[in-house]
Amino acid sequence: MTKNLDTAIVLMDEQNANDPNKTIFEGTVYPKELLYAQRMTHQLLAIYPNASEELQLAVRAQHICRWKIDRKEYAMNRTGYFLWRNDLKKMHSALAGEILKQVGYDSTFIARVSFLIHKKQLKKDEETQQLEDVVCLVFLKYYFDEFIAKHTDEKIIDIVKKTWGKMSVRGQEAALRLKLSKQGSSLVKKALV
Repeated sequence: MTKNLDTAIVLMDEQNANDPNKTIFEGTVYPKELLYAQRMTHQLLAIYPNASEELQLAVRAQHICRWKIDRKEYAMNRTGYFLWRNDLKKMHSALAGEILKQVGYDSTFIARVSFLIHKKQLKKDEETQQLEDVVCLVFLKYYFDEFIAKHTDEKIIDIVKKTWGKMSVRGQEAALRLKLSKQGSSLVKKALV
């Protein structure tokens, strides 16, 4: 890793350490988005160990300060959900851009990180696809059971089908190697029939 990359990650983590939402993992309390960012980096390097600096930083910034834009501020329907998600991407991109500029990255580099955070050209841009694979894998590995508890099996199966369709073959293969809960594994199998 370069010095700029190390510094940018530290600064992003400092921002995410301010998350008022907490989560407990293996007996330790973490700011929710800090733990998410760490999980994203770990998963990225596990499946794509030669990831570019741009991709590593886009992955780390995926949810930077996510708590600052509350889902409840938007209509609780599909349109409201997508508006919220787009506003989040804009904020994540802007915050990441400020940090990257501060540590010395140039405008071309920052624009590429922003492109990736916005997940532009999914299925066409290799790094956008890799980022989406990581998002899906982290969801399945760490957040799937919590999600299952809040929704019907039918909705979960539909979401898994959509998630699967967004992933590359390499991402799908990695997902099949995950150790999911009994219920999670059963729902994934049903979705893939």
